[in-house]
Amino acid sequence: HQEARAASGLNHPHIVVVHDFGNLDARPFIVTEFVDGQTLRAHLAHGRLPVGEALNIGVQIAGALGAAHARGLVHRDIKPENVMVRPDGYVKVLDFGLAKAAVADEASDRGITPSLTHISSVAGTPRYMSPEQARGLPLDASSDVWSLGVVLYELIAGHAPFDGATAADTIAAILHTAL
Repeated sequence: HQEARAASGLNHPHIVVVHDFGNLDARPFIVTEFVDGQTLRAHLAHGRLPVGEALNIGVQIAGALGAAHARGLVHRDIKPENVMVRPDGYVKVLDFGLAKAAVADEASDRGITPSLTHISSVAGTPRYMSPEQARGLPLDASSDVWSLGVVLYELIAGHAPFDGATAADTIAAILHTAL
């Protein structure tokens, strides 16, 4: 329900449309538009992308994030698995399940309910986390920008800039870089 509320309040061509959500037989459901394509992760399975294609994808993701940030939301989990690419190169950002109000007062002024996670908790995918996210600090739009930068790096280089044997090793590498 949190993901559906966050995404349904956003209206942008590069954010997946939420048509309905609720509970059926005590199970939550969400109905979104069908995006005929593949995740950016599957797209990367064919190898790194040409710089022009990577930048085109990055601009589309940035537009979606800009719309979310304008509504006071931070996605908190930008990664190739949460981006769909249609065969024509059109991009849709998915999964606002970890979206959180960037500043609680500003978000409440806009009718946005802060997420169920606490400020001091760490949620997201380690290799794409910003240093402040890895530390469990309050987040703003710059955290999503960091994550987008990591995705762009991966698209062009063919591998993520931060990767460890464990999630803790990956977080340690990110925090070391930020010092």
